[in-house]
Amino acid sequence: MNTIVTVQDAVTAFADFMEPTNAELDAIEQEMPVILADVDLLDAHIVTLDRTPTEVDDRRIRRARRRALAARVALLNRTAGESLPGGAA
Repeated sequence: MNTIVTVQDAVTAFADFMEPTNAELDAIEQEMPVILADVDLLDAHIVTLDRTPTEVDDRRIRRARRRALAARVALLNRTAGESLPGGAA
């Protein structure tokens, strides 16, 4: 008679290593405004995929693009200030 062996130990053996670390979660939290702005920009583009963009669509895309760029600049300014020695920005 053959016994049935579970593979739970093999599957869950690396579960602790598969989770993001606190530093990775903090980095994601810092980048969240950029991520959300990029999602808004993608949404604005997706709306216009199956039709000719109207003037309102163009405005929405321009606003979303500006918000995405502003979020990226804010993130870069925030991280540049943290990485310079002596607190110089």
